[in-house]
Amino acid sequence: MRNYVDNAVEQFRTILEEQIARQRKMETQNEYTDYKKLDKIIIGVCGGDGIGPIISAESVRVLEFILKDEIKAGKVEIRTIEGLTIENRIAHNKAIPDDVLAEIKACNVILKAPTTTLKGGTLESANVAMRRELDLYANVRPVVVAEDNIDWTFFRENTEGEYVLGSRGVEIPDTLAFDFKVTTNEGTKRIARAAFEYAKNNGKTNVAIVTKANIMKKTDGKFSEICHEVAKDYPGIEAEDWYIDIMTANLVNPRIRSKFQVILLPNLYGDIITDEAAQLQGGVGTAGSANLGDVYSMFEAIHGSAPRMMEEGRGMYANPTSMLKASEMMLRHIGFAEYADKLNKALQICTEEEVKYKVTGHSDGVTCSEFGDYVMETIEKL
Repeated sequence: MRNYVDNAVEQFRTILEEQIARQRKMETQNEYTDYKKLDKIIIGVCGGDGIGPIISAESVRVLEFILKDEIKAGKVEIRTIEGLTIENRIAHNKAIPDDVLAEIKACNVILKAPTTTLKGGTLESANVAMRRELDLYANVRPVVVAEDNIDWTFFRENTEGEYVLGSRGVEIPDTLAFDFKVTTNEGTKRIARAAFEYAKNNGKTNVAIVTKANIMKKTDGKFSEICHEVAKDYPGIEAEDWYIDIMTANLVNPRIRSKFQVILLPNLYGDIITDEAAQLQGGVGTAGSANLGDVYSMFEAIHGSAPRMMEEGRGMYANPTSMLKASEMMLRHIGFAEYADKLNKALQICTEEEVKYKVTGHSDGVTCSEFGDYVMETIEKL
């Protein structure tokens, strides 16, 4: 037993030193990408697993259609990045194999389909690894349900919390197991700034800071404290504390939910509660997500790879809406607001207003490709 304890203590020392070094690195970070100054924007597309290649292929088809003039002029390049599959990751025993990561870093922005994460074991999530390797610290997820007066934008810290060391916990066989949660000063400051800057620039007057600081006193307590310090630089915006459990209830409470505007959370809480919010919008298949850093950015669907659909032979009926929403967010981020507006309007028409063709995930609905055709036909009419 003593050997297990000694090994755990040494492992924790290593983890502490690494996280202190990560904090120091964040303090000195001064690089950023200005897409307006790039001669050519390179969009890397990772097909992922399960339904991922199907829905990402549809996104590429729509992007090539809407960006045809920019591609022809050499201002945009769309690259397919192979190898971010569960089979290749297992074969290399790496969340992102080195050659795949090099291809990703050769691009300016990434459009990523769902990837499979194994239960148990030590193979890290590809999402977690990509967020760390590209320092994608802000996960931004908008949820809009106009008829219920819901217009939420979630800012989830993306590189810390329980996820940063999720595959490096300590286990003493037949006795106990520990996982780790990390909250750094600089990591919290930058996600808080991102949320309050968004609020300021978009006419929002309220930021809800969501933690469980009454229980997780060190980590969540620090997160709340630093967010309120940042809030002092934004006097026109109200910052209020909410605990994650009551906020989860409030999102389904018609009497209060419409008051929320920008919601700022640590990593794990943000992961869970944004799926709840997406369900109110129509399901996780309707929601896209932005993962923003200073140098790189990655846009993705928020749902998984749907292995059951593939096992049942229904992959062709997968709904590409989430990837198309992610594509719309990406277009806006890299400076193509006009194209983003067109895609957003087309999706609104195709999923809410006209709905001539509906994706159901089964043969009673249209295929992924047929829905893509419908979106492009709609764009052409705008």
